[in-house]
Amino acid sequence: MTKKILILGVNGFIGSALTEAILKQKDWLVYGMDIASDKVEDCLTNPRFQFVEGDITINQEWIEYHIKKCDIILPLVAIATPALYVSHPLDVFELDFEANLAIIRKCVLYKKRLVFPSTSEVYGMCEDTLFDEETSPLILGPINKQRWIYSCIKQLLDRVIFAYGLRDNLDYTLVRPFNWIGPKLDSIFAAKEGSSRSVTQFISDIIHRGEVRLTDGGKQRRTFTDIDDGIDGLLRILENKDGQASGRIFNLGNPQNDYSIKDLVDTIIALMKEYPETLEIAEKVKITPVDAATFYGKHYQDTQYRVPAIENARKYLGWEPKIDLETALRKTLDYHLSRPDITLSNITA
Repeated sequence: MTKKILILGVNGFIGSALTEAILKQKDWLVYGMDIASDKVEDCLTNPRFQFVEGDITINQEWIEYHIKKCDIILPLVAIATPALYVSHPLDVFELDFEANLAIIRKCVLYKKRLVFPSTSEVYGMCEDTLFDEETSPLILGPINKQRWIYSCIKQLLDRVIFAYGLRDNLDYTLVRPFNWIGPKLDSIFAAKEGSSRSVTQFISDIIHRGEVRLTDGGKQRRTFTDIDDGIDGLLRILENKDGQASGRIFNLGNPQNDYSIKDLVDTIIALMKEYPETLEIAEKVKITPVDAATFYGKHYQDTQYRVPAIENARKYLGWEPKIDLETALRKTLDYHLSRPDITLSNITA
């Protein structure tokens, strides 16, 4: 029987990429809701994709009807930008926790399979060399460091979902993406600092400001994962062959792509020198170290590294990431800079 997938937040980075992959590789039906449709524009004419413009905090009747109608529910709506954790923590709580908890409870009520996006942030300041889904402690900072509200929300939802699995036999999988990057992550035309996640923020800063400000010199390390590798893992989870994904947590990240933020910026600049549109800008860009408290505010706190153990994904999904950082960044830059309508004059306007 053809699977019916409900994706809330379908126009986001992960939702749009997943929808495209499903429509190309599977015969499944996709029902999607979001407040915009620009990233799924190419999918709108596909008869296996039904899109509605809406808000998960408002269009609750539509959501409940489609939860009852569909086989698998993916609630991908969330505020996932670190600057906003500090500046608007209650907005993060209301959307990321309260709105998603209501959806989780509907999945329990109607006995639907839930694939829920956790986050690598739940590990917080864990000191393990590799972050393991089953054994690593989840360590957060003090209450006055509001940066941790997103991590705390996701961790609590993970625990709630696990508890519903034990008590009510909720069929679930928790997915922890580790810094997925690629085309459509954010817009490079948003010049406002802090409006995007790291890769597109740095590209935007180079274009609009000619300067990248690195918090604490960019010594923090992150593990970067190409969106195509991540979507491959998600498809395997949705397929759930022999029920291998049910009741499990999966880190989906690439341990080989472990780089400092300074390394990331240096690589972006080097690649941007290969594009005629950005050669001149990239050659002149300034890198400025800045204190994290100055950049984000006094309620920010950071982690120094974040590397996943991926044995669960290897064992139960047969998944292995393949794409190196430079290739992933080049794909992102190709998307933003190689379109025929992009010229140096309009990207700097």
